[in-house]
Amino acid sequence: MGFLDFFRCDVAIDLGTANTVIIKNKEVVLDEPSIIAMERATNKVIAVGSEAMNMHEKTHDDLKTIRPLKDGVIADFYAAEHMIKGMLKMIHGKNKNMFSPIIRKMVICIPSGITEVEKRAVNDSAENTGAREVYMVKEPIAAAVGIGIDISQPNGNMIIDIGGGTAEIAVISLSGIVKNSSIKTAGDAFTLDILEHIKRKHNLLIGERTAEKIKIEVGSATTFLENPPENMKVAGRDLATGKPKIIEINYKETAEALNASVAKIEHAILNALESTPPTLIPDINQNGIHLTGGGALLKGLKERIAKATELNVSVPNDPLYAVVKGTGIILSDIKKYASVLTK
Repeated sequence: MGFLDFFRCDVAIDLGTANTVIIKNKEVVLDEPSIIAMERATNKVIAVGSEAMNMHEKTHDDLKTIRPLKDGVIADFYAAEHMIKGMLKMIHGKNKNMFSPIIRKMVICIPSGITEVEKRAVNDSAENTGAREVYMVKEPIAAAVGIGIDISQPNGNMIIDIGGGTAEIAVISLSGIVKNSSIKTAGDAFTLDILEHIKRKHNLLIGERTAEKIKIEVGSATTFLENPPENMKVAGRDLATGKPKIIEINYKETAEALNASVAKIEHAILNALESTPPTLIPDINQNGIHLTGGGALLKGLKERIAKATELNVSVPNDPLYAVVKGTGIILSDIKKYASVLTK
């Protein structure tokens, strides 16, 4: 590697509502929360990623934390651009005074249901970081490549990628999406469901971060688990007295809280299957459903989808990284995957 190559690189980015993951030189080099902390008066960036997440819901009047993405797309252009710039600087080295690397090629994944306006916002944010060439690929395509599917074959595969902002449901064949559905019911909706359930049932006010922790530790899509997690103690503010209060939550209660949102995902999957060309149904019957994204880690979700569809449901070993791994593979061979890329 030449001296100048130290200052140049190609990157693949999974710009997610909850987390941003970056691949450089075929390795995951960054996995950080998609959040930024800024001064209210000047919009000066104070922190990015984990450092900003540690400030979330704890800031004073002079500081604010912003999650630039909502429902899988950019909601705050300025914050998104500075968050990406900050994260790209992080992957270059621990020394914050070092020059940011020159990005030659960047492949960034986008939801399948994105509008042209939303696509332009992603492209502009990426280009404003200094990237020379910016390509975009739809998340279900990237997920399929990431779990080892040869998307060029005339073979139907159903991918369900559940991220923070959207659940992407797609049937893929011949390097294209034959049928797709993108719904705004995913990880963030699960978190909000838990927060609202605890507020309604226990009269207890908790923060978003606490609800997220409950989802990860005891969250469930079903009221029956073969290996249930231990109950979890949750601290919050009693809405009646204003005093601190601690309650205990079990997985069955979270299943009750999440039931409506999980049912929406089930309904979207069944609708996608109903409208899939009949010639691809035997392939899906044989290949089953591939479940990726952070939502795939929700306890009991795999089994619930399998029961609803009567199909085998598989989850890769690292569902969180399926999309970014696929994006990285596509980055390494732009010519081969040119048909699935847009600029």
